[in-house]
Amino acid sequence: MVMKVIVNPGKTKSKIKPKKSRAFNAQSFLDSAGVARKVVRYRRLEKVYAQGDPNTGVKYIQEGGVKLTVVNEAGKEAVVAILGPGDFFGEGCLAGQQICMGTATAITPTSILSIEKKEMLRMLRAERTLSDRFLSYILSRNIRIEQDLIDQLFNSSEKRLARTLLLLARYGDESLPKKILVGVSQEMLAEMIGTTRPRVNFFMNKFRKLGFIHYNGGLQIHKSLLSVVLHD
Repeated sequence: MVMKVIVNPGKTKSKIKPKKSRAFNAQSFLDSAGVARKVVRYRRLEKVYAQGDPNTGVKYIQEGGVKLTVVNEAGKEAVVAILGPGDFFGEGCLAGQQICMGTATAITPTSILSIEKKEMLRMLRAERTLSDRFLSYILSRNIRIEQDLIDQLFNSSEKRLARTLLLLARYGDESLPKKILVGVSQEMLAEMIGTTRPRVNFFMNKFRKLGFIHYNGGLQIHKSLLSVVLHD
């Protein structure tokens, strides 16, 4: 207990300085494991869950990367998203979605914090910091989905590829200075932008020759690639 003595003219009195409550640390919570939340490690190409599985909780990526795919009735597969550290998925359970609408697969060795639905709902109600962070993420991803649709409808495959590479490299996120993509194949990129692998290969070679990208133990993206997106 800390005692603070305040001296006034003619009298002296002591005042107990109240102990401040420790602020909730959203990152510490997300990086922890507990009874209703546990960290699971997945090997490369190991499924986190499959399309049609029960959707029982929210997932948070601590390390690695995850590919989200869907398969239609004819058996055709499409890549919906590539997620990395700091991303949530499986949040549909919070809105009553009882089954997984797609398949989540680790594209590199990956650590995922799995949070049960009841625990996530409790924490969202109890912890404002976590709630704000989660809401911000969901809104940002909703905006991203709308932009993806516009991109798919109006832009060329070259622009779509450039934009996808910048997004995967977390362009604009100052906390991630190294713009390196690991485990993302040209097949995945082709499925994401709606074109063929040879077409992706053609543009990747073009970007490399122009100095927009280069390979160094992975794919490194330079800010100059933005010129392709902005060019009319």
